[in-house]
Amino acid sequence: MSAQTEIHAPSLPSPPGENAGEETPRIVPVRRTGQWAAAVVVLLLLAGALVSVVRNDAFQWGVVGEYLTTDAVLRGLGLTLWLTALVMVLGFALGTLLAVFRLSGNRVLQAVSWGYIWLFRSTPILVQLLFWFNIGALYPQILGVDTVNLLSPITVAVIGLTLHEAAYAAEVVRGGILSVERGQLEAAQSLGLGPWRRLRRIVLPQAMRSIVPPAGNMLIGTLKGTSIVSIIAVQDLLYSVQLVYHRTYEVIPLLLVATLWYVAVTSLLSIGQYYVERHYARGTAGTR
Repeated sequence: MSAQTEIHAPSLPSPPGENAGEETPRIVPVRRTGQWAAAVVVLLLLAGALVSVVRNDAFQWGVVGEYLTTDAVLRGLGLTLWLTALVMVLGFALGTLLAVFRLSGNRVLQAVSWGYIWLFRSTPILVQLLFWFNIGALYPQILGVDTVNLLSPITVAVIGLTLHEAAYAAEVVRGGILSVERGQLEAAQSLGLGPWRRLRRIVLPQAMRSIVPPAGNMLIGTLKGTSIVSIIAVQDLLYSVQLVYHRTYEVIPLLLVATLWYVAVTSLLSIGQYYVERHYARGTAGTR
């Protein structure tokens, strides 16, 4: 009689509640008492700060509402917006050219681009504006043209802000170009595309994903940075409210008028930046 091997089937876990006397473990959520307490404290502090601002008569909210939409303030706001848009367009146009020079194989162009970026990033914008405002003291005439009366305060503001902005825009564009994969350039080159066509059709559209976020921050920074042109008597938003409070001595409410307009415009720009970023991020992982 042959020996038989006895095979035992593996035991399976019993369903919950089958074995008498065994309790099913319960999942207990973690109590976050400290987080809720901290949130309540922060909300109470914010509410107290908001109430103190609204109910503080020193802010003179009636005066703020009176001057918020006056012609002088709106003209100053319009000049601020125009100056911001013009400086951003010219600054990025020059910055793109400088970025291309920096990445070229020409040593002279690389050196010129690097020197420009180094100089204008090393000098405060206020010093640059004052320098261009007094350029007539250094060069009374250029090519037979009288420079003393040639450059108006607005022209000086455009030149100074554009040259300053271009140095930072060059680094933003250069970083965006470097983010494009090398294989894309090699594929475009194998198709016989020229350097400028490769840059315009292949490199820049892909580089925009990396360029747009810092460019949006630069736009908001430029909007607020234009307030510095008030030092050379350009009637932007800040200078317009300064003219009013120098006459009425209502400093705080007029500064609040400028603050509210800056907050409103920067908020709109932030919303626009979000949608532009989402447009250029289509097809990438993590797009929201």
